[in-house]
Amino acid sequence: MDILNGILLWIAYLLVFLFAIVVFFILKIYTGKSIHSPHYAPVKGTTFHQFLYFDHLYDHQLQVTLKQPTYRLLAIDRSDIFTSDTRNIEHVLKTNFKNYSRGKNREDTVADLWGDGFFAADGEKWMHQRKLLVSKFSRRVVTDFSCSVFRKHALSLVGAVSKMAASGQAIPIQGLVMKCSFHSMFEVGFGIDLNKLQSLSDEGNVFINAFDDGNERLFTRLFDPFWKLKRFLNIGAEATFKKNVKIIDDFVYNVISTKKELLASRRDHDAKEDLLSGLLTTEIEKNPELMTDKYLRDITLNMIIAGKDSTAVALSWFFYVLCKYPLVQEKVAQEVMDITNSEGNIAAVDEFIPTITSATLDQMHYLHAAITETLRLFPPIPTDSRYVEEDDVLPDGHRVKAGDEINYVTYAMARLPYIWGEDADCFRPERWLKNGVFQPESPFKFAGPQICLGKDFTYRQMKIYAISLIRYFRFKFADGMEDITYTTSFSLGMSKELHVWAVPRTMV
Repeated sequence: MDILNGILLWIAYLLVFLFAIVVFFILKIYTGKSIHSPHYAPVKGTTFHQFLYFDHLYDHQLQVTLKQPTYRLLAIDRSDIFTSDTRNIEHVLKTNFKNYSRGKNREDTVADLWGDGFFAADGEKWMHQRKLLVSKFSRRVVTDFSCSVFRKHALSLVGAVSKMAASGQAIPIQGLVMKCSFHSMFEVGFGIDLNKLQSLSDEGNVFINAFDDGNERLFTRLFDPFWKLKRFLNIGAEATFKKNVKIIDDFVYNVISTKKELLASRRDHDAKEDLLSGLLTTEIEKNPELMTDKYLRDITLNMIIAGKDSTAVALSWFFYVLCKYPLVQEKVAQEVMDITNSEGNIAAVDEFIPTITSATLDQMHYLHAAITETLRLFPPIPTDSRYVEEDDVLPDGHRVKAGDEINYVTYAMARLPYIWGEDADCFRPERWLKNGVFQPESPFKFAGPQICLGKDFTYRQMKIYAISLIRYFRFKFADGMEDITYTTSFSLGMSKELHVWAVPRTMV
């Protein structure tokens, strides 16, 4: 009996302890947040509520945003503000830019994988990388080099699709463009063709898997208040994440070491235009203390994030909408044939793709509009955030406190009638055209690649791949692909592989 009483007593103590913890967290969440003040955005729950809608989080944000353009979710130590008001976004990203940083919490969360790269950096390092990358990507020699790389990998992509189509296979288009984009960005970034270095290519496949899984686990940290404890104990998802980071680091440092050896032995004559060669031959001499292997790793890895994830994700959704809207697909195909003078001219793919020049790309306004409309409805970065450094008042009148986080919900914004009109949720490339000429919109209502420093670079890559594939194939959904949805992560990836049928238009 005494033993039973002792067990019951310990259970009672445990319940009291758990109750105290719950009360503590409730008080931390709801105390000092000015919940009922009209000066602050209305509260629509806590950040923990996002777990209830995780699989369709961005659509849930849309439903809330349709009723309330700016609202708050309460976290333990702050308020998370969500806004679709373009005035607020311009204020955060431009007018009062210095007051809105990535934040120490964000930096701690992503530092293990992203390091000090431009997706994670703040202050001087962010400014340094922005100036550095803008100067590199704006050089004509880099533009020409990147186009030649994209054309080469487009040729491989068309070949892979042709082979599968001939054998009667459904095409896993997402996987193909993901691999192609990675190889392309890798070569532009490092000047190394993975197909010619088999040892690095094998490791590259392991790297891609580790990188994808690592980014997914990194994203869950944003919703897990105990991730630091798990990392300290090296358990669960954090233990797997640590292994992924080691795979990624070993791979990238191996590439940097290989590149240094190639440059030192003067055997790397064909890769002088790539990003890493430029950094190793010029920037490292200007600032050797800053340009360490670790910093080179962070810069190049973040560029791979932009190219491998953002571009490939956007291309996947582009082919999804082409299958969903076959009339748009045929309009794009007709423009490609008109601009390239290839209608009725059955040219082999290895003769056609080299003729795709920057001038060719600039003339394709409907293709540009179709890609842009895809990016509007399926933004590679569905939501992004900044931390408030000092108390401020947003243009819509809502106050924010130092330490708060403000999110602009790009996916939701694309579907809001008060931003894009009553047909906001419709795919309509014509909304971007005036008399057949592409007309850009404000970057603060279309908070996607127009704000990205590599915007032109991204469009160039997407257009070359799109032109090459659409010229030679007509794409249709394989069974069950019409209602594919997204994954909730840093980028708007697809929930499953997109399989399509490729019907040849001409000889390949």
